[in-house]
Amino acid sequence: MKLFRLSKKLLIWLINIIRIKHDPVKYARKLGVKIGADARLVSIHGGTFGSEPYLITLGDHVTVAGNVQFVTHDGGVWVFRKSEPEIDVFGRISIGNNVFIGYGSIIMPGVNVGDNVVIGAGSIVSKDIPSNSVAAGVPAKVLKSIEEYKTQVDRNKTNVKGMDADDKKEVVLKLLGVEENE
Repeated sequence: MKLFRLSKKLLIWLINIIRIKHDPVKYARKLGVKIGADARLVSIHGGTFGSEPYLITLGDHVTVAGNVQFVTHDGGVWVFRKSEPEIDVFGRISIGNNVFIGYGSIIMPGVNVGDNVVIGAGSIVSKDIPSNSVAAGVPAKVLKSIEEYKTQVDRNKTNVKGMDADDKKEVVLKLLGVEENE
C-alpha cells in the first residue's frame, strides 16, 4: 500500500511538472490563481503560488519571472501553536495591470501592487507598492517613478526583438564594445 501511495504521488508530481511547462497560466488558474489577459509566468514551479493560491490575483499583462514566490500566510504564528493550536493568519495578494515581477522576488501576504509597476529582482515586497513606480530591495521600497525609469531605459535601449540570434549577438557585442573572440 505504501508503494502504491508513493507511486501515485510521484505520478502526480510528474504530471504537474508537465502541466507547468506546457501551459503555466492554465496550471496557475487550475490552482485558483485569478489571472488577467496576456500574462507570462516564466519558469514557475509547484510552490510559486504557495499554499493558498486562491488568494492571489494577477492583472492583465503581468510577467512573473522565475523563482518568484507568493506567500499568502504568516508562518511565524507557529510560535503560538502551543497556546493557540488552531491559529492561522492569511492575506490576499493583488497585482495590478502591466506589472513585471523580477527574478527571485517574494511577495508577502496582504500586499497590493498597483498598475504600471516594476519590481526589481530579489526584492521582498512586504508593503503595498503604488501604481506607476519601480520598487526593489529587502524590504522593497519605491526607487523611482515609472516615467523616470522609461527615461533611463530610453538612454540605454537597443531594439533587437525579431532579430535572429546571430544578428542579435553581433549588435549586442558591438554595442557593449566586446570583441567576439574574447
